[in-house]
Amino acid sequence: MKRFFPMSFLALAVALIAIQPGQAQTQKTPEPQFKLIKFHMALLKRGPEWTGEKTPNTETLEASQRDYAESLVSSGKAVIVGRLTDDGHIRGVYVLRAKSPEEARAWTEDSPAVKSGHLIAEMHPWWSEDVMKAPATPLKMETAYLGFLTRGAKWTPEKTPATEELQKAHMANITRLAELKKLVVAGPFGDDGPLRGIFVFRVASLEEAKELAETDPSVKAGRLAISMHPWVVPEGILPKP
Repeated sequence: MKRFFPMSFLALAVALIAIQPGQAQTQKTPEPQFKLIKFHMALLKRGPEWTGEKTPNTETLEASQRDYAESLVSSGKAVIVGRLTDDGHIRGVYVLRAKSPEEARAWTEDSPAVKSGHLIAEMHPWWSEDVMKAPATPLKMETAYLGFLTRGAKWTPEKTPATEELQKAHMANITRLAELKKLVVAGPFGDDGPLRGIFVFRVASLEEAKELAETDPSVKAGRLAISMHPWVVPEGILPKP
């Protein structure tokens, strides 16, 4: 499905999002078949020095942080960076093209806001096809909507006919959202934690993104949960329909 990513990638991404505990470490060989790339995702969260106050010092720090994030993209170290504009615990997301988790963490921890303790970095391996593009010039920003898929209240490790049917419905809905030209990026996390994957929507509003995400059968069933956030990213990086 070349408008966004091949159908084989969609199927793999969704399958890994709902992977059973203990299987994540054994499924590390799909990349050659599906042309997936292992990236490193940094979730930038409020740190011990975070106050939320607007002062000359925090404004200077914010400008330095923005310049550093842009330098990650221009140098090719990051395929996308962006800040979440709701007032949540996660303040920003970097997707890094690093050779190792250690290298990715070093780049993230070299950012001014992390150095100062205003933010802390939570690192995760993340799989995606290499669909991100170079940003537009001059640099402009746009708002997309980033959803974090997590284990829901009714998550269970068992594989049963019922969970397999639910997984098929989950995959069919992802395909439908892509065909509607709403869902532009999806990909699974490579560690076996509560975070299962992400959806990125290009739609008119946060409300529309939430409504689309909540059509997912696994979300409806409580097997997965999703939290949706406005994500300000450089224009031109995300794939377009």
